[in-house]
Amino acid sequence: MKVEDSNFINLEHEEIRLPFGNFYFFDKIVVSELSEGTHFDWKRVKIVSELMVSHYGKGNKLIYISNRVNSYSIEPQSWVKFDKKYHLFTSTGIVAYDNSGGLSVVLERLFAKESINRFRSLKEAFDWALQLT
Repeated sequence: MKVEDSNFINLEHEEIRLPFGNFYFFDKIVVSELSEGTHFDWKRVKIVSELMVSHYGKGNKLIYISNRVNSYSIEPQSWVKFDKKYHLFTSTGIVAYDNSGGLSVVLERLFAKESINRFRSLKEAFDWALQLT
């Protein structure tokens, strides 16, 4: 389920639409929905990172939810660079709706500094994130 089709769209947020995906900046929670076929590399991670810093400031700690409603690829090393440069995320959750999405979570866990939690629905991920804030 996309954010725009959920009840979470009614929460206060800023929506950022980019050519490679949509990003929702809630209070201390960032949700990404990347476009079908996107390769999320350092160039794109950096664009989103700068938008997050502009919106939240550098000292805030955020929870990141990757809502995998589409199939795309990522460059895991980009998140290592991100963490070294920005230090914004305290926790990360991935909503994987199928087995291939679940396998991606396993790969990403190898590169992540903090633990990555897997969820099967956006509601489950949001409930987790709201408990942490």
